[in-house]
Amino acid sequence: MSKLLEIRAATKAFRGVAAIQGVDLTLEHGQVHAVLGENGAGKSTLMKALAGVHALTSGEILIDGRPVAFTSPAQALSSGIAMVFQETSLVGSMSVAQNIYLGEEKFLNRLRGLYIRAQQSLQSMGFDVDPTALVNSLGAAQRQMVEVARATHHDAKIIIFDEPTATLTPEERHHFFELLRRLKAQGVAILFITHALEEALTHSDQITVLRDGRRVAYGPTAGFTRDSVVQAMVGRELSSELHGEGGPARRCVRKPGARMLSILNLSMGNAVRNTSFSVYAGQITGMFGLIGAGRTETMKIVAGAMKRNLFDGGEIRFMGRPIRYRVPRQAVHDGIVYVTEDRKLDGFFETLSIADNIFAGELALGSNPASAVSMSRARALARHWTKALQVRAIDSDAKVIELSGGNQQKVVIAKALVQKPRLVIFDEPTRGVDVGAIAEIHQFIQQLADQGIAVVVISSYLPEVLALSDRILVARQGQIVEEMSAVDATEARIMYAAVH
Repeated sequence: MSKLLEIRAATKAFRGVAAIQGVDLTLEHGQVHAVLGENGAGKSTLMKALAGVHALTSGEILIDGRPVAFTSPAQALSSGIAMVFQETSLVGSMSVAQNIYLGEEKFLNRLRGLYIRAQQSLQSMGFDVDPTALVNSLGAAQRQMVEVARATHHDAKIIIFDEPTATLTPEERHHFFELLRRLKAQGVAILFITHALEEALTHSDQITVLRDGRRVAYGPTAGFTRDSVVQAMVGRELSSELHGEGGPARRCVRKPGARMLSILNLSMGNAVRNTSFSVYAGQITGMFGLIGAGRTETMKIVAGAMKRNLFDGGEIRFMGRPIRYRVPRQAVHDGIVYVTEDRKLDGFFETLSIADNIFAGELALGSNPASAVSMSRARALARHWTKALQVRAIDSDAKVIELSGGNQQKVVIAKALVQKPRLVIFDEPTRGVDVGAIAEIHQFIQQLADQGIAVVVISSYLPEVLALSDRILVARQGQIVEEMSAVDATEARIMYAAVH
């Protein structure tokens, strides 16, 4: 097979600091190439340079032996390179079909024909998404499906996927990898960034591992094992409990403290239907369910981000007191914080610095509206939380958008925890986060429970639910259908409850 793509000595510096340095990579027709590394290793920077988002500081890119230099994603797309970004780049006020065919509009558009074409395209990939729905109404997983559909529609000869399966269910992942196999058979080359190492080892032909902006390992996938990939990524070994190898080790579960949250017959349309459960201080309560199970909606009602039915909506008690929040600020003031599953959309102010984002969390408490904004206080908070959560950045004045996905997630967590909560709700806390950062975030969540804080972890990743939880709640079709202790729980038992 001839070389479709060559990246030679690629270097990209931001504010004088190299995000990638001297990286080489090759890609052949019909090849699936996995690019692995910790958050901040330079994976997304390298791929964005190829996709026309960033211009390289030095080095060169060759397509079919010809040097290219893209100044925009549109130029890269016209040369046959499409990228599905980790954070959605869809237009929320437009329909699914309009997003798929964005940029190809005719002077007169017949929407019915557009919807039929989009429906056929989505069905061919096994994606259950309504082409007439507005993107704003979709969950994270369905938005990712639309991103994939848009990229494949352009008949690109190179498609870059950045964490494409992070929000997909097991069945949806199966359809995605079937799609990869079809693209590969058509001669399309795939660059595939993922933190799910098993997916890389199972579905790729070549692997490149980056660490600290440099290529540290490269070769056919058959020459790698999970342990060798992890060691190349982080430069050390990680315990199997923290990265999911073979499932978590059994441990002593925490005994429940005081009942912090009590939910009785909670209902919100068809998303949450007559569900009841409790959450206790000093425990981690894991919530598992497939897409559409109502987990996120249930906890957003608790946090004031959504409203339950006005009549027959059930009852919520926090620390024994009935609550019904109109806005999240009321919940924050009472000690309830929600860490969103979509950090880019809801989690941070991307053009502000790390210090400003964390300080915004404290300002949200509104304890003294007349107090002056103190930049020294903002920087002191940033120093404390960047150290506590091991946020890796040039300095606290760095803009959050410049950080890797894992470090962005740590800033979102810091912004929530600066509010000194009594109940913390984590929604997919390690989505799009590398194995090293997963270990750090898991350890921090454990510490919160050890301090007596009530913690809820919503996760679609069963090893994470089993590794973190003291109690596990399983949701299905808007209801909590089963509760079990982590000691008695198995992946098979949890999944059975989620689908039957």
